Amino acid sequence: MPTVFDQLLDRFHSYLAGVDSDLVAGAVGRIDWNMASRSGEPRRLGCLRHLDRIAELAPPDIKPLAQFVADHRDELRWGQTYTAADFGQDFVDNYGWLEVFGTRGHFVNDEAAAGLLILGPDIVYPDHLHIAEEIYIPLTGGTEWRMGEGGFRVRGAGEVVHHASNVDHAMRTGKEPLMALYIWRGGPLAQKSTIVGIEGSG
Repeated sequence: MPTVFDQLLDRFHSYLAGVDSDLVAGAVGRIDWNMASRSGEPRRLGCLRHLDRIAELAPPDIKPLAQFVADHRDELRWGQTYTAADFGQDFVDNYGWLEVFGTRGHFVNDEAAAGLLILGPDIVYPDHLHIAEEIYIPLTGGTEWRMGEGGFRVRGAGEVVHHASNVDHAMRTGKEPLMALYIWRGGPLAQKSTIVGIEGSG
């Protein structure tokens, strides 16, 4: 019988396979989906309180993944890269990620990392950058995204956002929370991002 983690990976893969994007299709096609599982204890975070609302907001093609994560939140190993010393306690209480596969996720992959990011309402994720190329797909709409020298603009659920290596980017949520799927490749897969304008934060 498939484990919760097997079912998570299946829903994650199924959603990605249906995304109409050459960039995403190319990334998905290069991933070996026959990955070994990794043991680890579940970890809960404050941001998980937003998952019920996220599941409500998710469009029909995204809802199977969002609802599954909401239903099984207590069985998964959630993580945080930042602390209150970085962005403040309010940020930490409304932020977290779930690595589905990668160097520290539920499944082992040394070539790419992918998972889900949660941000609560009215949260700013400040400008940051990292070596790895990043593909984001917001699974809920209404969040503003910024990259490089451009301004903030709202991205819809299912829209593909591409951040090239070492290009700074930022997000800010409105009145609703964000859940976004991410794929990292081509750089250190567990690197703490460099916060733009703050020396020694990488």
